[in-house]
Amino acid sequence: MKAFHHPGQRAHDPQFFLSSGAPRPCPEKPARIDALLSGLTRLGITPDLPHDHGMDPIAAIHPARYLTFLQTIHDRWTRIEGASPEVIPNIHPASRDDGYPLSAVGQAGFHQTDTSCPIGPQTHEAAYLSAQCAIAGAEHLMTGARAAYALCRPPGHHCFAELAGGFCYLNNTAIAAQALTLSGRKVAILDIDLHHGNGTQGIFYDRPDVLTVSVHAHPERFYPFFWGYPEELGSGAGAGANLNLALERGSADDPFRRALGQALERITLWGADTLVLALGLDAFAGDPFAGLAVTTPGFAQIGRDIRALGLPTLIVQEGGYLCPELGENLAAVLGAWV
Repeated sequence: MKAFHHPGQRAHDPQFFLSSGAPRPCPEKPARIDALLSGLTRLGITPDLPHDHGMDPIAAIHPARYLTFLQTIHDRWTRIEGASPEVIPNIHPASRDDGYPLSAVGQAGFHQTDTSCPIGPQTHEAAYLSAQCAIAGAEHLMTGARAAYALCRPPGHHCFAELAGGFCYLNNTAIAAQALTLSGRKVAILDIDLHHGNGTQGIFYDRPDVLTVSVHAHPERFYPFFWGYPEELGSGAGAGANLNLALERGSADDPFRRALGQALERITLWGADTLVLALGLDAFAGDPFAGLAVTTPGFAQIGRDIRALGLPTLIVQEGGYLCPELGENLAAVLGAWV
């Protein structure tokens, strides 16, 4: 298995995180990279640097005005007297169909869904390099490879086409899936992060050509709250091309694997020839977000279950936060392909 990572992804170091009204240290820290690299080392994998594929694959998912916002907003923000060191929204439109403002404050509210995606001086560059890792993994599959891993940090699955959110700025999973689709593949996305991949779902929700499936903690009392319900099945031409399998808080290996079985059956029936796995490791029992209770042996079996599909698979890193077992859990999943 080839893996892809760029050291420049480490430069993004968000300081602000608002949880239940209280400012706290942001859990999406550069040290996550070290933990994940330790998991690759366990398997004897040294990641390659991704080639720079430019903006075209990213622009196939994200509109120009959003990409311009990401590239310029921090510089514009620093010119506001008394502004915070990071771009953090304090006002939001009732609908993104409302007017598009010219002010930096207004555009932050338009393009950032919440306060857990602060934008610092190195955020755009790190997100760009993270996306390049996913693109490199997709390209590797296009050469005939059976598996690749993209160590994407910052993650991406909470990012809509032009909405950052939940630590995510560019949707790496969607960018890779789009590149594979344009190459002629029939792609299914399987998201097994603790949190629902609301941005990925939103990007493909009205499209019939990419199947999106997510196994996650039920959102009625858990982030992202407004998306991830079982009745969300897709719309228009995409009706029936989205499946959400929401689990009760605290669910451990057995209920997770039962839901995963339903997900894999749906992918098989849909006739996918390529899988993009949005891999969150935050469903772990010891993860700081404490939403589900999957064990390290459970992750190993999850990897084997997915590998048994027999599909070329790009594994894109999503969540999974600092705990002693983070690298071990990554190795447990990837071990199915090594």
